[in-house]
Amino acid sequence: MAGPAALLKIAPSVYLPALLYGIGQGAIAPVIAVSATHLGASPAIAGVVVAAAGLGQVIGDIPAGALTTKIGERRAMLGATVLVSLALVGCLLALTVWMLALAIGVTGLAGSVWGLARQAYLSEAVPIELRARALSTLGGVQRIGSFIGPFLGALAMRFLGTDGAYWVHFVGAVLACIVLVSLPDIEHVRRRRNSQPVVAQSTFTVIREHLPVLRTLGVGALLVGAVRASRQVVIPLWALHLGLDAQTTSIIFGLSGAVDMLLFYPAGSVMDRMGRRWVAVPSMLVLGLAHLLLPLTHSTATLTAVALLMGVGNGLGAGVIMTLGADASPAVGRAQFLGAFRLFADTGNGSGPLLLAGATAVLGLGPAVVVMAGVGWAAAAAMHRWIPPIWPQRQRQAQ
Repeated sequence: MAGPAALLKIAPSVYLPALLYGIGQGAIAPVIAVSATHLGASPAIAGVVVAAAGLGQVIGDIPAGALTTKIGERRAMLGATVLVSLALVGCLLALTVWMLALAIGVTGLAGSVWGLARQAYLSEAVPIELRARALSTLGGVQRIGSFIGPFLGALAMRFLGTDGAYWVHFVGAVLACIVLVSLPDIEHVRRRRNSQPVVAQSTFTVIREHLPVLRTLGVGALLVGAVRASRQVVIPLWALHLGLDAQTTSIIFGLSGAVDMLLFYPAGSVMDRMGRRWVAVPSMLVLGLAHLLLPLTHSTATLTAVALLMGVGNGLGAGVIMTLGADASPAVGRAQFLGAFRLFADTGNGSGPLLLAGATAVLGLGPAVVVMAGVGWAAAAAMHRWIPPIWPQRQRQAQ
């Protein structure tokens, strides 16, 4: 019970703010496009506004690493929480589509700082034998928040209209900021673990020195991000192809998400006890298989079964990219390295739906989904090839 007990000890200061932040993100996700159309955007422009959050996150990854290195993890998270609060005020006050797009982009920028800082914090604060469980729990908490958020947003919108969803995120961000004030500084951990003085390095130097990892394992993270993002698009698209109504599609998607949420801690436990490959490779194999089976479904029942399989595959991989990034990161320049590593994963998240859309335009929806199955299996091959075969704690002992 040492593992669960240790994680429960840090839950109020680490996981509670992550849950609050995730609830807010989940609350606004379904309404961004609606808000854009209310301001006069066409469906295509509304899609651009939705994509602004992902673009902001990609733009922010490298600067987030530099900022976190300069001011520390806790201050970076506090700053990101303040920034997203200001961005949400911008969403509430936006008078034009482009004002809304800018504000949504800033939420993505704040999200990149927040996500990197909390990953760096756990990478430092948690013993390496608990690292995967700590980071997979972080990913699981984010999933739980994203699952709860739309329901709280819907409740708030009954009284406040579309603005209610943004108020949910705003209140969640403020509460997260209050909780973060209690987060202990981690500088004493660094001083205790490092007897030699720490010399700061530039972000360019850190990236250059670790380019061999970024161009191998980083590319694997990009492929993982692409197939994960594809999962969120292909289920509703195929449901539409089958003629299912929006309510049925939402239920199927929700059931897939529920399965996804159940697996984060077992996945982390397997990674800590047996190694990262034992989770990363099966996760991608299952996601690839589920994509391959999706075009064979012709009813609500079969689509639900495949959606559940996708939930299993995605849930198995909860926290795996954060864990791999933490394992590969150096003690000096950790946050800067993590910023570069997250850039690959976030680029994959953004490019997955674009690849699916392009393949659909050329080949049709069914063949395009099969292409994404190939991406999933390519990700599995990359993870098998480039994840070190020994546990990170044994690597540390060998160094």
